[in-house]
Amino acid sequence: MFTKYPTLFSYRFKDIVAQLKKEPNSFQKIALELFNYQYLNNKVYQEYCQNIGISNPSKITQLSSIPFLPISLFKELRITCHEKLAPVTFFESSGTTGMRNSKHYLYHPEIYEQSINAGFSQFYSDPSDWVFLALLPGYLERKNASLVYMVQHLIKQSKEALGGFFLHNHQELIEEISKLKKANKKIMVIGVTHALLDLFEKNGQQDWQGVHLLETGGMKGKRQEIIREELHQMLKDHSGAEIFSEYGMTELFSQAYLRPDGHFHSPHWMKVFCRDISDPLHMVDLGVGGALNIIDLANIDSCAFIATEDIAKCYSENKFDVLGRLDNSDARGCNLLIA
Repeated sequence: MFTKYPTLFSYRFKDIVAQLKKEPNSFQKIALELFNYQYLNNKVYQEYCQNIGISNPSKITQLSSIPFLPISLFKELRITCHEKLAPVTFFESSGTTGMRNSKHYLYHPEIYEQSINAGFSQFYSDPSDWVFLALLPGYLERKNASLVYMVQHLIKQSKEALGGFFLHNHQELIEEISKLKKANKKIMVIGVTHALLDLFEKNGQQDWQGVHLLETGGMKGKRQEIIREELHQMLKDHSGAEIFSEYGMTELFSQAYLRPDGHFHSPHWMKVFCRDISDPLHMVDLGVGGALNIIDLANIDSCAFIATEDIAKCYSENKFDVLGRLDNSDARGCNLLIA
């Protein structure tokens, strides 16, 4: 499946997606190959592995034994397999003044774009079927937000020459939704939580029945955090729309989506595990709360094995709940509402 080059991209992500659709059980084999590649090419990851006693990557033979890199290192160091190759761009996390933000370097935009398309298609339908409207103040006003890149890409995939971003122009968004509903278009509104609540408070109840409303989380310090069930009920009461959620972050090139069963589901190439909060090298059983570890095979050029600072419960390797944040970790904007 994989062809190696001296400096160029070593793995074709679209082939990984195709292989996992054909043979789901091949995930471990692919992940172990990627682990060996990143151990050899990512100096930061290699040093971390050695610091926890792993000096021979060939001895790692199970997913459960792969080391997960602390996500905080994305704030301190350049996490890359291509030290001598200039990135096309980078994504940067949001943060308050004086806070050091995470940076995730993008060498092959097609990987992220393929992940966006395949993930959205897996849980909804092909992006070309939809009209996308975005209400993302805060994200739209700063550079290098991966969420903005994702939405821009979805808008480009739509076969309709419609959709777009709305900042604080609520009335234009409301009018656009009304027009699209009359034209029987499939509508996906993607909005940051505090902006959606602001819209309904300032403009009253809306008739968005049949509209899909995808909240991306994040009060961004503008409102008090509330539990997800309460938020979704509020959004439902105000709009009549079908309410969904997205789980993503700067350090990942894939997204998970909240499904009708009330849990987040990850795409085929992304698996989740929960580690013991007091013993980070030990995994806890399914259904037991812990800190969330993620394998994202789209993170080919950086590190696919991430130890996040989110508290979660994992019910399978592709289904989980987010319960909150570890103490002393930064507040994150991409759907970390307490479940």
